[in-house]
Amino acid sequence: MAKTAEINPAAAPPSVGAAQVPQSPGAITAQSVAFPVLVSLSFCHLLNDLIQSLIPALYPLLKEQFSLDFAQIGIITLAFQITASMLQPTVGLVTDRRPQPYSLAAGMGSTLIGLLLLSVAHNYTTVLIAAALVGTGSAIFHPEASRLARMASGGRFGAAQAFFQVGGNVGQAVGPLLAAFIVLPRGQGAIAWVSLAALVAMAVLARLGKWYGERTRPTHAKTQSASTQTPLPRARTLFLVFVLMTLLFSKNVYSASLTSFFTFYLMERFSLPVEAAQIQLFIFMASIAVGTLVGGQLTDRIGRRPMIWISILGTLPFTLLLPYASLFWTSVLTVMIGLLMASAFPAILVYAHELMPGRVGLVSGMFFGFSFGLGGLGAAFMGRLADSHGIPFVYQVCALLPAIGVVAWFLPDVSREKRERAAV
Repeated sequence: MAKTAEINPAAAPPSVGAAQVPQSPGAITAQSVAFPVLVSLSFCHLLNDLIQSLIPALYPLLKEQFSLDFAQIGIITLAFQITASMLQPTVGLVTDRRPQPYSLAAGMGSTLIGLLLLSVAHNYTTVLIAAALVGTGSAIFHPEASRLARMASGGRFGAAQAFFQVGGNVGQAVGPLLAAFIVLPRGQGAIAWVSLAALVAMAVLARLGKWYGERTRPTHAKTQSASTQTPLPRARTLFLVFVLMTLLFSKNVYSASLTSFFTFYLMERFSLPVEAAQIQLFIFMASIAVGTLVGGQLTDRIGRRPMIWISILGTLPFTLLLPYASLFWTSVLTVMIGLLMASAFPAILVYAHELMPGRVGLVSGMFFGFSFGLGGLGAAFMGRLADSHGIPFVYQVCALLPAIGVVAWFLPDVSREKRERAAV
């Protein structure tokens, strides 16, 4: 018989400011926020994504050391991100039925092994295996961490998801700096020092796993079926999930063009040294962190649908201008692009949670995983495009991707339609 989790408020220790939540993890309406838990989750997300962002930041080193072309660079991104994409929905589905509190620490162990392997890799195949192990760790981390953030949210789902996500954004911003000023000058072996971040994250996640485990217990299948009733008909729910996935496509493929090839673009077009190009990448990543945090707050205030409209379609003028901008305006435009694009993800994820209540792990796994997969496929495709037509051409093609955001027109007000159906 399928099992789900029930939150036990009585078990909450005073040290973490336990939130009072109902039985279903998919329908949490807590009145207080377990803020220390959110801080710890965001910190671990910072460390997790710092490690992830280290891989593309090392591309100049790997390209020179192993004589790689841009297509092979894109395949490294694909190896990392496709692993995460394939595993995350499965992890989410399993943990919806039977929560695994200590899987967070175990997943970080896979990341640790991948880092150590990357630090001693002597051929391209080993680099791909190491990248895939880091992707596996990320696949295990995101669904359960997202569920835990929702449990600790106090009902402010958008803000909690944004606070959790902003840790990852900060980690992604710091990674290129770590590579530029510590790893690249010292060579491939210095990657092993980054494994200390994975060890710290494992210790914190083990502590969070204890907190999480004390608040979950099996409940009856009828509780699960009551909590997972979708607010809209099944066929329409599936269509709206497809629309949300399409929005992620427009967002993440463009983001992959910046995270994977932006340093090469700056070095080729403006003749920047690699350290200066990495600083520009850091500025872009920092704007993503700010955009995510602001987007989560605005999502709770103005609603999911308006936030999606603003964040994706609002990016289009800036992406169209970017391929023709000077160095100064390139910096300005990438900041605007990062701010706007990043604000979409909390709104998209919370909207999907509302569409499929009681399936927090599955939904989070699907959307985090789909994001990784799109980024990997987009990077691999654009690597081939860059080899054949040059990197500037990649940004001319990708400039039109935010126009896909017009499909947000199909998204209804889920809360209003749920109330209307209940009144009939």
